[in-house]
Amino acid sequence: MIIFDNHLHLRRDGRFLEAVKDFKRTGGTHFILCQYPMTELVLREKSYMSCFMETLKMPDMIRSKIDVGVFVTVGPYPVDYLMLRKKFGREKAVDIMKKGMDLAAKLCEEQKCVAIGEIGRPHFPVERDVLEDSNMLLRYGMEIACDVDVPVVLHTETTTPEQCRELVELGKKAGLSSDKIVKHFSPPLITKEENHGLMPSVLASKKNIVEALGKGFRFMMETDYIDDPQRPGAVLGPKTIPRLTKKLLAMGVMSEEQAYHIHIKNPERTYAIVLE
Repeated sequence: MIIFDNHLHLRRDGRFLEAVKDFKRTGGTHFILCQYPMTELVLREKSYMSCFMETLKMPDMIRSKIDVGVFVTVGPYPVDYLMLRKKFGREKAVDIMKKGMDLAAKLCEEQKCVAIGEIGRPHFPVERDVLEDSNMLLRYGMEIACDVDVPVVLHTETTTPEQCRELVELGKKAGLSSDKIVKHFSPPLITKEENHGLMPSVLASKKNIVEALGKGFRFMMETDYIDDPQRPGAVLGPKTIPRLTKKLLAMGVMSEEQAYHIHIKNPERTYAIVLE
């Protein structure tokens, strides 16, 4: 049985391979390794090159030790813009973020990554000009994702139907179809009336997933595991999705058809990958 975690971070100074072993041991088979924020490194080098290269080293290390499928997404973390702007000024900060997105797109073209992300805007209130710049950078990321025909993985403030509509409209202006917009850390906004056609990546609490299943199966599940030694198990641990999926199947809350779409069909369609 294929069990897919759509958003998981790893750090070599965290549990790293032990976290992947936990995922595998409990039934996990494939996951998206999403770029972990490395703000200090980016500030020091004024570039995302080393940051992305560090993440791209991890899949080979993982596969050499553990039989698991790993796919990678990279992108400039939206909150980085605040620190870059403070240190280098607006113009240089925008330039660094755009070059980071260009590099992410190139890595997707080289088939080293399957999406650009997580990109977006800060998840907390910011000054109006910062929000405007963040939206401009988000549209830029969507445009280059469209150019290389890959999805974007979005980090934003708390998700609402109105926000989904706004993001889909922004994607439309950039030429990016709604099904190529993956909303990370999404609540169970599953119907098209709620999400306006973007792909929700639902945080895999039991409450969220049970509610989502009551509406259908057009979503993916994520833990947003951050592998931070100071916050063990946050946001959700790597065992969460395998355990929850098996439990809900056993209870009859999740059907085999729903499991097939959530863990196989939706990821394959979204990222143009094959899970086997």
